[in-house]
Amino acid sequence: QVQLVESGGGLVQPGESLRLSCSASGLTFSRYVMRWYRQATEKPRELVAAISGGSTSTTYADSVKGRFIISRDNAKNTMYLQMNSLKPEDTAVYYCNALMYVQNKPPEDYWGQGTQVTVSS
Repeated sequence: QVQLVESGGGLVQPGESLRLSCSASGLTFSRYVMRWYRQATEKPRELVAAISGGSTSTTYADSVKGRFIISRDNAKNTMYLQMNSLKPEDTAVYYCNALMYVQNKPPEDYWGQGTQVTVSS
């Protein structure tokens, strides 16, 4: 059974930092593209950042470029999101996602339960 468990969320002031973690089990972690999404109240879920299986490729939403860093440790089956210079508009529930495309089959797509990040003075 695949499980993705996020941790590290909390309440911080503008300008501060947080580090989110996503611990994965039940899958061959290195084969999956890993992504962070977020969803603010009454807004659609949006992609924040993504990282390829071997960490050779990363992508970021324009709103977080230069402030957030996505990384992964395949030996620990864990993905991270270092969030710096946080802004109130970063407030959202952050979700971990694991995605793998399989030839001639539907993609394997798993989600964590989310962790709340609140940026407020």
